[in-house]
Amino acid sequence: MDDGNWINNDGLVSCIDRDLSSAAKLFGLLWESLADILGTAATATLLRRAIKQAAFKTSWTEPPITVARNGLDYEYRLPEIWKQPDNQEALGEFRVIARELRVLLVELTGAVVVRRLARLAPFKKVGIDFTAEAK
Repeated sequence: MDDGNWINNDGLVSCIDRDLSSAAKLFGLLWESLADILGTAATATLLRRAIKQAAFKTSWTEPPITVARNGLDYEYRLPEIWKQPDNQEALGEFRVIARELRVLLVELTGAVVVRRLARLAPFKKVGIDFTAEAK
């Protein structure tokens, strides 16, 4: 993330006035949330799988996101369009990836992780449902 603490001890966004209207900021929140729970290696692995599944199910010629190892760390690259607030194309791509990720998380962790992600209001605000029951 670029600045500050995004998540408090309860797993909720800690600052109400945060601008989380871009797909890039939402992806950053997702990355930080998962890394806090699962660690960066597992987060990178799960997101790569979700991105690959999303690419398979869409008409993307190339996935919009790349997640790669850089030394001991992992990093991700997002397209510039994802940094634009309220860009519906980017938010739509993020929703597809989030949907695939939710499936993987439910299969691998049950409801534990998705329940925590489902409590984060910024995802709900853009129509992303991480609850275990979501379809």
